[in-house]
Amino acid sequence: MTTTQLPLSTARFLALRLLPGEDLIAGLRAHIARHGIQAAWIAGAVGSLTHANLRYAAQPDGTLLEGAFEVIALGGTLDPESEHLHLSISDEQGLMRGGHVLPGCRVRTTLELVIGELQEYRFTRAPCPQSGYEELLITPRTL
Repeated sequence: MTTTQLPLSTARFLALRLLPGEDLIAGLRAHIARHGIQAAWIAGAVGSLTHANLRYAAQPDGTLLEGAFEVIALGGTLDPESEHLHLSISDEQGLMRGGHVLPGCRVRTTLELVIGELQEYRFTRAPCPQSGYEELLITPRTL
């Protein structure tokens, strides 16, 4: 097993708001591209969704949920080409659901986000023989 460990990196932050009807992943991707961000993570998120497309643990496909959902937690990493995000939501009765975020999560009233960027790193993804998925690679950023 190999663990990636690089020197400490400085960070900067981007705050943004996604509007009603916007897709979560598409909105994040647009802001990442606009600012040339290479190694990002979700530092904070609060808001609501009308649609949540989640892939549950060990399932091959997503489940599209429709309704009024509060975002309880959103976390993960983003790079110029892809993202790995997990979302926890609650419905009108307070029942929780969560999973891997897929395209199709739509904002209901607002989605307020703070994205952090590690300025000395670059995130990419590559196949991992141990997990069977494309997993995070962390490398020094070259300017």
